[in-house]
Amino acid sequence: MNRRDAAGLAGSAGLGAWTVLGVLTMVVVGGGGAPLWLDDGLLSWSVAHRPDVAMALARGLTATGTGVIPYVLAVLAGVMMVRTARRRLLAAALCTACLGAGQALRFGVMELIHRARPPRDDWATHASGWAFPSGHTTTAALTAGLLIVALSLRAPRGGTALGVAVGCWGLLVGLTRAYLGVHWFTDVVGGWLFAVGWLGVCLCAAARWLPASFLSDSTHPAARTAEEDHAPQNPGRRGRSRPA
Repeated sequence: MNRRDAAGLAGSAGLGAWTVLGVLTMVVVGGGGAPLWLDDGLLSWSVAHRPDVAMALARGLTATGTGVIPYVLAVLAGVMMVRTARRRLLAAALCTACLGAGQALRFGVMELIHRARPPRDDWATHASGWAFPSGHTTTAALTAGLLIVALSLRAPRGGTALGVAVGCWGLLVGLTRAYLGVHWFTDVVGGWLFAVGWLGVCLCAAARWLPASFLSDSTHPAARTAEEDHAPQNPGRRGRSRPA
């Protein structure tokens, strides 16, 4: 896929996700923040199905969706994307900026909407702030997206299984927020949509504005061969016969 197609695909995915998020947000605001659709039913189910082992696993998993862990993984994604030290520093900084800016923007949306969380009696872990969209969900999904992009660039064939595992982690962190009772399920859906939208914007901008050579590896034998194959011929030698 060339850069223009990649930018178009990322931009379209981001725009589509944010369009759906906009509709969901209007429904949430129009309902005064009240639970929607499956929200009440899923909360009741989670409260009734909380064995100790499942609770411990959910709390441990949900903790990976905030704090330093997502930033360490974002830096790792940047390091994986390129192969030279200077480019790795820049890629890691860009991935960290994508994650940090996404978190800040999500916080602004959350403060603007002011949706209340589920009843505190149903909480099984600590939480703070407003509910929509879910912060842990957004952070984990953004981080997972960056890692999947890095794997697709550096291991397009062998990284499929690992990419699926990373994607499952991003989804499960969101689900633990609803299972632990600190978010409505639609808060989690909003977090997923926000993450896809923001990641699409970041990838579209990177595909359009980063130099074409940024992700290439000039030290790799295949890259050198490709450069030699596409190198311009010396026009002064055209049509000349080899000396006897």
